[in-house]
Amino acid sequence: MLAPSVAPPVAALPLAGKVALVTGGSRGIGRAIALDLARHGADVAFTFAKDEAAAASVSREADAADQRAVALRADGRSDGDVRLAVAAAVDRFGALDILVNNAGITHDRVIWKMTDAEWNDVLDADLTACFRYMRAAIPIFRERGGGRIVSISSINAQRGKFGQANYTASKAGIIGLSKTVAREVGQYGITVNVITPGLIATQLVAAAPEEVRTKALAEIVLGRLGAPEDVAALVTFLASDRARHITGAVIPVDGGQYL
Repeated sequence: MLAPSVAPPVAALPLAGKVALVTGGSRGIGRAIALDLARHGADVAFTFAKDEAAAASVSREADAADQRAVALRADGRSDGDVRLAVAAAVDRFGALDILVNNAGITHDRVIWKMTDAEWNDVLDADLTACFRYMRAAIPIFRERGGGRIVSISSINAQRGKFGQANYTASKAGIIGLSKTVAREVGQYGITVNVITPGLIATQLVAAAPEEVRTKALAEIVLGRLGAPEDVAALVTFLASDRARHITGAVIPVDGGQYL
């Protein structure tokens, strides 16, 4: 069957009527993603781990955009938490159309000093959690006849990073996982894509040693750190109908840091 020749129209709110679930949505990049999705029309459920005040702040800002938002305490390392979060999003908003895998942790250490616990914890939180959320959401997407999955990886998944064997392995795993799932679910109208940010100006980066930031800036062609909103804008695009023919893609948001 020939593909339609006319691109879908650009709506004033391109995600109007859509429901999104964003993991790790209370701070940093996840916060920017949740709010950008809301500002473009989506109702948003987002998970958080501990910071109730930050989660409440995101909900208030989404409400100010005349969109509904709900904060869900959930740990992606627990399959029970994952299933409850997905079910809660559907129960609250009546549907689920978009999944954004953003949550993650780090336990940095050179490999000869890294413990099994540090390795396993990061792989579980950063990679296996993505698998769990995909597994829980895809049956819902299949029943609805489509869906969008966007996962946040890192440029360091493709180049390595000193002291981050666990983190880079998990982020590289997200790429392989997403490409495989894209092949499995494309027939159901579900797209699966990955974003690989470079150094982004979050609170975590601001707390890093100055020499770390200086070295990273020297790598960035555009000469500045990225903003969380730079990543969020791409997530919103990939979640919209304008990206209906993009799947299995790995797209950098790094200002040329990985050139």
